[in-house]
Amino acid sequence: MTLAPEHPNCALQEVAVRFSPDGTPMAIRHDGGIWMVDPDIHADHWFTQNAAGDNRSEHWQVRAKLPTAEAELRTFTLGREPLDADWRLESIS
Repeated sequence: MTLAPEHPNCALQEVAVRFSPDGTPMAIRHDGGIWMVDPDIHADHWFTQNAAGDNRSEHWQVRAKLPTAEAELRTFTLGREPLDADWRLESIS
């Protein structure tokens, strides 16, 4: 897991995610700002299972930036448990 130096404790922090009609992330509300996902960069989407095989978590990795001219793209890794509606920030790099 890679954490940004300015956010060393961000792992598993709840974030709000807005999705497009086709189900891909468009924006992430995190740390008081709204990070816009770059639609031109491929977003990775995958599922993991726990060791017992009875719990399947969903994950997204996207590139996003704040809507300012000097903002740089950051990589967000998001995750959620199958029955949980809330997304959690796993890492920012």
